[in-house]
Amino acid sequence: MSASDIYRIGEHKEAEAVSDTQDFEYEEVSSDEVDNVVAALENLSETVTSEAIKDLLEECLNSVYCLVYEDDDEVSSEAA
Repeated sequence: MSASDIYRIGEHKEAEAVSDTQDFEYEEVSSDEVDNVVAALENLSETVTSEAIKDLLEECLNSVYCLVYEDDDEVSSEAA
């Protein structure tokens, strides 16, 4: 995938890539922004003690990561 991709903004839980021939609202997401958000979520995860919250943050981190990067390159949080 390129440094930025276009994703449909909607009521769905996760953003999904769509072709630009469909009539939806689009947002360009840069890999730099994704990298910054992933790093922030990793840092935040290191500050919490609740395993439930850590699990939610990791799910969020993976969802954000997959906006630009391949699904099989899925990130795993290094927070214990």
